[in-house]
Amino acid sequence: MRAHEAGWAHAAVSVRGPAWLREPEDANALVPQLWSSTARKSDGVLEVGGVPLTDLVAEHGSPAYVLDEADFRARARAFREAFEDYTVYYAGKAFLCTTVARWIAEEGLSLDVCSRGELAVAERAGFPMDRVGFHGNNKSYAELERAVELGVGRIIVDSFHEVQRLTEITEALRQAQGSAAQGSTARPPVRVLVRVTAGVEAHTHEYIATAHEDQKFGFSISDGSAFEAVRQLHETPGLELRGLHSHIGSQIFDSAGFEVAARRVLALHARIRDELGAELPELDLGGGFGIAYTTQDDPAEPAMLAAELTRIITEECAARRLAVPRLSIEPGRAIVGPSACTVYRVGTVKAVELDGAPGMQSVRTYVSVDGGMSDNIRTALYDADYSCTLASRASTAPPLLTRVVGMHCEAGDIVVMDEFLPGDLTPGDLVAVPGTGAYCRSMASNYNHALRPPVVAVRDGASRVLVRRETVEDLLALDAGVEG
Repeated sequence: MRAHEAGWAHAAVSVRGPAWLREPEDANALVPQLWSSTARKSDGVLEVGGVPLTDLVAEHGSPAYVLDEADFRARARAFREAFEDYTVYYAGKAFLCTTVARWIAEEGLSLDVCSRGELAVAERAGFPMDRVGFHGNNKSYAELERAVELGVGRIIVDSFHEVQRLTEITEALRQAQGSAAQGSTARPPVRVLVRVTAGVEAHTHEYIATAHEDQKFGFSISDGSAFEAVRQLHETPGLELRGLHSHIGSQIFDSAGFEVAARRVLALHARIRDELGAELPELDLGGGFGIAYTTQDDPAEPAMLAAELTRIITEECAARRLAVPRLSIEPGRAIVGPSACTVYRVGTVKAVELDGAPGMQSVRTYVSVDGGMSDNIRTALYDADYSCTLASRASTAPPLLTRVVGMHCEAGDIVVMDEFLPGDLTPGDLVAVPGTGAYCRSMASNYNHALRPPVVAVRDGASRVLVRRETVEDLLALDAGVEG
């Protein structure tokens, strides 16, 4: 699944498109499961949240990320209601801004962050800090100190260096409090979880599978380091060990991997109870639930996932005579991913002659748009598949297999590898790509000094900017301009 190191143009390619891609009867039609709930077409123009994308681009320009607020809130609510006895963490790394943090707070979810910057956004949004979990495999002393200062609800410990840093931070706080004036209020202990790797490899891309042994996250259960981390944290004054955290990957569609991981993690729970006399009250199962990027994806509903995970944990706890801990999950991209699309303007359409075997398509049609890998790196990074549609008008032309590419100086700058679009696509048309809410704006770059697009929220026929478009002045403001 790994892309060729020299770029897409050096890897094996198909001129017929993937086997799962079917030519549509109507190239104008939307595939509903790929789009946010309010997306529809009116006279060929794509509307999201009641806002025609032609109007949105006229006001805000292109490319632009279009975030469907009603859909976002509905997905957040669906996870909260399905997992009503769990703590549900929204993945800040998928996409985060102050407005989204406030939406998450209003919908009753918690928030996971993994950097000082994400924590700063939560702080600026006024997000309740006791509902924040702080992840990361290399949290600095300063980051941990700030998290403790703010009263972050859970710090997910990922290394023995972090154990030492937290020990030093809490000891300094205890000494400072001891020398403070008499009668000062005792500071509550810092609540921590231990991230463990259960040796389970999710059926996903190798770069986003995170629970097998050969990777950077967490403490291994099999080599004993997870138990040792638990022992050290359990014995450290000022720290309150709440439980274990396990995450097996991202873009996961079934519960099989969770079942194996839960068995191993709960075996560690039982060992901790038996050898340390501590029955941990919490367990974070991770999550990373998949979404539909194309018709080959079939994600499960939150209620089904909740039923399956609850069954797994209940049975495994009963087998080990453990009380069922307070459970947490992290849906990952499943909330924001389907809630946004990206709209682009077509700049060129180019038919390229190919050398193919007899009977194979001999022309590839490249549709170049005004964005690309700077606003969606996932196709180049993960070989990710996307869909797209003509968004600005209706067409009577027959479907044509096309490749939607970006404007960057890189052969691997592909937005949509293969898709059927109307054969009369022309410069000036708008195309929209669904499923771009997660890991697109958050992983966006300034490659070729491109300006990162805005995030525009839509609802009830109105649009508002959540994150403004970058300007040339923004780029130059970081340039020190040193001479010679």
